Amino acid sequence: MKSYSIALIPGDGIGPDVISAAWEVLQAVADISGFSLKSTEFPWSCAFYKQTGAMMPADGIESLRGFDAILLGAVGWPAEVPDSVSLHGLLLPIRKAFVQYANIRPHRLLPGVQGPLKTEKFDILCIRENTEGEYSGAGGRVHQGTSDEVAVETSIFTRTGVERILRFGFEQARARSGKLASVTKSNAQKHSMVFWDEISRQLGTEYPDVEVTSYHIDAMAARMVMEPETLDVVVASNLFGDILTDLGAAIQGGLGFAASANINPVKNAPSMFEPVHGSAPDIAHLGIANPIAAIWSGAMMLEHLGEGLAAERIMTALEETTANGIGTLPGRDRTKSITAAILESVAGDQMPRR
Repeated sequence: MKSYSIALIPGDGIGPDVISAAWEVLQAVADISGFSLKSTEFPWSCAFYKQTGAMMPADGIESLRGFDAILLGAVGWPAEVPDSVSLHGLLLPIRKAFVQYANIRPHRLLPGVQGPLKTEKFDILCIRENTEGEYSGAGGRVHQGTSDEVAVETSIFTRTGVERILRFGFEQARARSGKLASVTKSNAQKHSMVFWDEISRQLGTEYPDVEVTSYHIDAMAARMVMEPETLDVVVASNLFGDILTDLGAAIQGGLGFAASANINPVKNAPSMFEPVHGSAPDIAHLGIANPIAAIWSGAMMLEHLGEGLAAERIMTALEETTANGIGTLPGRDRTKSITAAILESVAGDQMPRR
């Protein structure tokens, strides 16, 4: 029997609840599908930071390196640990160390979920550059605490980084509808974003079967609200992708449905999968967190590991559950009841697939 080793990082707030739910569903699907999942849990979180002074140990990256994948719940407890500390102490180092340069976020309405838009006909795959750009961390502050204080934040765009994320976008577009939207702000950012546009045009000659359209970030934000059905694959820089994917989560019904994958496409290091709703301190420990985003992220993990039929089983179960009105409204259904409904659907879907 094939076996996969998974590192679990439940993290903060609602993270432990949704990861527990996702792992229960993943185990059930693995049993049905004829492979096994073995987990090792790591307590790295803001609570860990308060105890040790670090979000993870000095050898944390090496501890994760041997796993097939990482499943993360949530990071952040801003009342006690600044977000700049928690993010740069755990999430960003993992993404960079394992060259998880492609952040993938699917945006579509599950059956029974009511989004804020009039249309339900959209299926957008957002691809965000995940290791450099505006989140490179280059810069600094001088004359701190004085009236002459200066803060400099430098965005880093390398040809390698831009080309590989755009190429990934072209490949995803080729596998879907043949339409790619590349997002910049090249009218205002005349160096980095013009550079991005130039590489997009150069790569376009290698993909004559893909129709690529360049959009400015503000125009793309408007299009995602007004005409989301005209979009398919969207590729953007780290910051722009971050903003657009939260907008995408909103139009698909809310952050409770926001799944994501941090992918190392060459698979020479583990990829990481996470819901992107954050730790939600306001509902932590209430038992009402929606586990669907975490479970959907788990399905993306199985797809990445080559277990496509198992991933399909999970997505079918999610769709059946929401079609029955379970997990569709924030706070109405408890985490355990949503999970139980998904598990019931999984158990009833054991026929071989083709």
